[in-house]
Amino acid sequence: MNQDIIIKELNKLLDKAIKHNEVPVAALIVYNNKIIAKSYNKVEKNNSVLNHAEINVIKKANKKLNNWRLDNCELYITLEPCEMCKSIIKKSRIKNVYFYSKQNNYKTESTPEYKYIENNLFSNKLSNFFKNKR
Repeated sequence: MNQDIIIKELNKLLDKAIKHNEVPVAALIVYNNKIIAKSYNKVEKNNSVLNHAEINVIKKANKKLNNWRLDNCELYITLEPCEMCKSIIKKSRIKNVYFYSKQNNYKTESTPEYKYIENNLFSNKLSNFFKNKR
């Protein structure tokens, strides 16, 4: 899938998250070279720690494919997933996971394979979000 399209879509989702006062994290799932699901954090909106972008997008993809197994899917996220999301991603059997900003508080595990794609756009949005909060 074209990285420019992915970055454009994730950026739109980050803007929505910021508009709704959510921590700006966005995710999308690609299947057969098409985006089949996209979402952003909705923790504040739904008052639930479970509404991380990764979990929201996995649920949408499950519904779209009518299957809990996402073996042939790829997940793109603006921020390295937390341990909770990593566990859910692993259980969903997603083939590849790509993230654009690194978490600073823990080491990335290798299963499934997580690949960092350097891109300052998302890191800057996240930093600016928190700067504006302080």
